[in-house]
Amino acid sequence: MTPSCQGIAFNKTRQTFLATEMRVANTHLARLRGLMGLNPARFLHGQALWITPCHGVHTCLMRFPVDVIYLDSEHTVIHIEEGLRPWRFAPVRLEAVSVLELPAHTIFNSGTRLGDRFEMRLKPAKATSGVCANKSQTVA
Repeated sequence: MTPSCQGIAFNKTRQTFLATEMRVANTHLARLRGLMGLNPARFLHGQALWITPCHGVHTCLMRFPVDVIYLDSEHTVIHIEEGLRPWRFAPVRLEAVSVLELPAHTIFNSGTRLGDRFEMRLKPAKATSGVCANKSQTVA
């Protein structure tokens, strides 16, 4: 997986970080690939994949369960899927603008609930091709 950007995912409502090593899948290829084929030992607590734009996900070709948070255009949580097992399809939510995939149990451990507001802080990856801004940016 070679994401375009990196950053963090912060739950402003609960004042807690869900990911301090968040990768962003904001290109067609990166969204298509997602976490497919990734070794479970390489997706640990504190990591995440933010898929944008996105209305829903699947876990085909994945080898481990994930927690999934659907966010609207204001980065408000509108749907949650905890422990989505491999080879499953999560529901499509047309009002979702992006989806955050996290290691299983992250939602429970963070206390994240419907209606919580998120802040995504982005910084360019070391080897980007200009897809992400050239400086850090906050997407609230």
